[in-house]
Amino acid sequence: MRIFYYLSSCNTCKRIAKELKLDNTILQIDVKKNPLSLSEIETLYNIVGNYEDLINKQSQLYKQRKLKYQNLREKDCKNLLLEHYSFLKRPVLLYDNHSFIGNASKTIAAAKIFLDGQ
Repeated sequence: MRIFYYLSSCNTCKRIAKELKLDNTILQIDVKKNPLSLSEIETLYNIVGNYEDLINKQSQLYKQRKLKYQNLREKDCKNLLLEHYSFLKRPVLLYDNHSFIGNASKTIAAAKIFLDGQ
């Protein structure tokens, strides 16, 4: 499985996609145009190991709802991911059994090194 989940209106996602030099073996999915299905979210869970690591704690909805102050359980995080695309930490690169989630510089550097070695 080789998938890059991103948001086409996000300049950071576009910059990262360009920096990673994604080839045509990696399916690129705009989560706004193609929201994640339950199956896709569960696949992400199986790779990552929990739902909380998939949550974008910088999203406007997360802040508006003051979710930072709530004790979110895994089920709550899963439901947020199903509810709205903006709750997904982006971008997400799945490459076989490897995952790179978010836009932290260390994450992107690791993804770049990994992809360059493929």
